[in-house]
Amino acid sequence: MNDQGDSPDFEDLWNSIVPPVADVPWETSYLPESFDEQVFEQLQVSEPYIPTLGGGSPPCSAVPITTDYPGEHDFQLSFPQSSYAKSVTCTYSTDLNKLYCQLAKTCPVHMVVGQPPPPGSVLRATAVYKKSEHVAEVVRRCPHHERTPGNNDGPVPPSHLIRVEGNPRADYQQDLNIGRQSVVVPYEQPQLGCGHTTTLYNYMCNSSCMGGMNRRAILMIVTLETQEGLVLGRRSFEVRVCACPGRDRKTEETNFRKIQETKSSVKATATAAPTTKRSLKEAPQAAAQPEGSKKEEIFKLEVRGRERYEMLKKINDSLELNDLVPSSDIEKYRQKHSSKGGNKRERDGCTMEPKRGKRRLVKEEKSDSD
Repeated sequence: MNDQGDSPDFEDLWNSIVPPVADVPWETSYLPESFDEQVFEQLQVSEPYIPTLGGGSPPCSAVPITTDYPGEHDFQLSFPQSSYAKSVTCTYSTDLNKLYCQLAKTCPVHMVVGQPPPPGSVLRATAVYKKSEHVAEVVRRCPHHERTPGNNDGPVPPSHLIRVEGNPRADYQQDLNIGRQSVVVPYEQPQLGCGHTTTLYNYMCNSSCMGGMNRRAILMIVTLETQEGLVLGRRSFEVRVCACPGRDRKTEETNFRKIQETKSSVKATATAAPTTKRSLKEAPQAAAQPEGSKKEEIFKLEVRGRERYEMLKKINDSLELNDLVPSSDIEKYRQKHSSKGGNKRERDGCTMEPKRGKRRLVKEEKSDSD
């Protein structure tokens, strides 16, 4: 078969469809004269951010936010119920929003969402100091536990305080600018018949360790994020790593309730006291007032001590009650009281007996000798 490029019939057909243009390439024959060919060379395509295992975390703030933010997905945290027994290794206080646990012991935390997050979402756990004077400092393990080989098995960096148990996809990250450490795990949908997802955390240093937390309170921030680092929800709670979680929880809850009761009693006293207190300061008056208006003036008196306050309050209540009784009734009461007092003294004088010596004989009474 002959080649189509050498056939005259094919060449005539091609020229009839596309007319030839002299000395002009066919690629640019239909482009306008103002077209710039370098516009495609200046175009830059930005690649999307995809987190990788073992890489650094997205840039974080020097002062992280610890306030709760449920977000559109209603992100919540819950903890298993536990008692005050000394044998427990992990217990959570609802009143204090505080987790008590032992060193390197399993601490289950339930993640609850109202609406499923986007595919590829992750859960990030970060530890920060609670007080403002320490919040900018990075929470790390103490040098002793960091160098101890007992709890440093595996690929986990030894300086990380928070670890995830039973999840090989856990990613331990560290911010390149600040050095703050966090652990990230992929968010998993709850299993059938369960309304939450459980993550097992370990805390690898005691709260009292020198060179580490050094008895400084810490908060654990759990955030629900997208792959690009966008925060969808945030929750935080206090953590105390100690030798006896049940005992410490019971002690701190007892002290907390005592403080709440004291605050409530002081508040009730402060609201009730101004109604009966008087003040020695008189308001300046421009002109003299009549006698009737002076009796209606109100003064405030500041009293030191509860006993004096109760005593003055009784006096004030008695005077207020006295103002409500008519003067005629008061005069009758005084006359009646004075007459009863005189009769009583007369009766007491007639029947008065000597304290010593013989008993006085009354009329129509005989002595023992008769």
